[in-house]
Amino acid sequence: MRRWSLHLRLFAAGAASVIVALVLAAMGLSLLFNAHVERRAVADLSLQLDQVLAGLNLNAQGQLTLPVPPGDPRFQRPLGGLYWQVNWRGTVLRSRSLWDYTIPLPQQDEVGGAIHLHDLPGPGGGRLLTVERHVLLPARLGGGPVLVAVAMDRADLVAEGRSFVKDMVPYLALLAVFLIAAGWLQVAVGLRPLATVGARVAAIRSGQSSRLGEDFPAEVRPLAGEVDQLIAAREADVLKARTRAGDLAHGLKTPLQALYGEAGRLREAGAEEAAVAIEQIADAMHAHVDRELTRARIAASAPAANCSLSRVVERVLAVVRRTPEGQRIAWAVTVPEGVSARIDADDLTEAFGALAENAARHAKSRVEVTAQRATDGIALMIADDGPGIPPDRLDALLARGARLDLSAPGHGLGLSIASEILAAAGGGLTLQNRKPGPGLAAILSLPEAVVGRV
Repeated sequence: MRRWSLHLRLFAAGAASVIVALVLAAMGLSLLFNAHVERRAVADLSLQLDQVLAGLNLNAQGQLTLPVPPGDPRFQRPLGGLYWQVNWRGTVLRSRSLWDYTIPLPQQDEVGGAIHLHDLPGPGGGRLLTVERHVLLPARLGGGPVLVAVAMDRADLVAEGRSFVKDMVPYLALLAVFLIAAGWLQVAVGLRPLATVGARVAAIRSGQSSRLGEDFPAEVRPLAGEVDQLIAAREADVLKARTRAGDLAHGLKTPLQALYGEAGRLREAGAEEAAVAIEQIADAMHAHVDRELTRARIAASAPAANCSLSRVVERVLAVVRRTPEGQRIAWAVTVPEGVSARIDADDLTEAFGALAENAARHAKSRVEVTAQRATDGIALMIADDGPGIPPDRLDALLARGARLDLSAPGHGLGLSIASEILAAAGGGLTLQNRKPGPGLAAILSLPEAVVGRV
């Protein structure tokens, strides 16, 4: 049950409630119908009893008779389900439907003409709904008390009740289907704001939005507000952490410059070996400082940021072309206008700049830069005509969890920083030897920016 979705839980509870309610309603309607049928039967039996009393007469021998019985044919058919009986001075007059059976009428009723209801045994072992009156006959009929009863089989009443339930069941089933479908629709409409919350959280995670907003129903609005406050608090914490990391890194740069100065003085003093050792240590520390500065910045980058690829490429290449390595090679750039990626412009500048510097450093005469839309975003490729990377080393570099460091053949620490920047933006970096070669192609996979957000 814990793994069921809210839709299924609410739907199951609603369906069960509908079924239970309709079953109880069917039982209640059946009881009401049976009570109604019995009241109608009692009214009909009372009318038949009045007809029996009105038809009583004395024959020439002074015996009480019923020359004109009630007209219902069931009185004339043996065990027909409708019966009358008259008890008078020890004699019993009865309908043909009773055949030779005598209804055991109670004798304790007072003479007064009031109608009494009884549930008595009948012919064939059934039960009879009996209407009985104990009255005094007039003198023309010989006077004295007489006990008159009219009865009917309760089986007929039960059959009518069952027939009513049988007729009612299809309509109740149709009503159940309608109510369950309406309940499902109600659940779907009622839980739609939760689906909206999930979609907006996904939009925040993908960088298409920064907050859930407040356009939710009153019941969901507090949740959305708490999530937005949590996001704001996290952004503030990340900003503080970035500031602290930046302060620490900048604080280390001054001692590093001092180490470089000390290495220079040692070299001037003739201690070349000591100077080289200090410079190597300082270089390693400087690389780590740069890396931590980059990590601090990309950790706090806005997830909804985006930039124009053509502008970033133009800005980076304008600098690289002025370097000694960039001046000696030809640059072929094919980056269409209007292609935008969901990444901070400064982050993309640093990542692409590191790759452009590597390409300029290792290219023989030409570097190509192209960009195009792919099925999963944008592919920005920078390819040189240099020696490339040995296949065995390329596999190691592309393996999951591998890191690109300063010692990698033909590549420096910038590749590692570029990879981290792209991964933080939801993209990635792929290196592959060009076919046909020679040369290396670095492909930057970037998520495409939402239209209108540039």
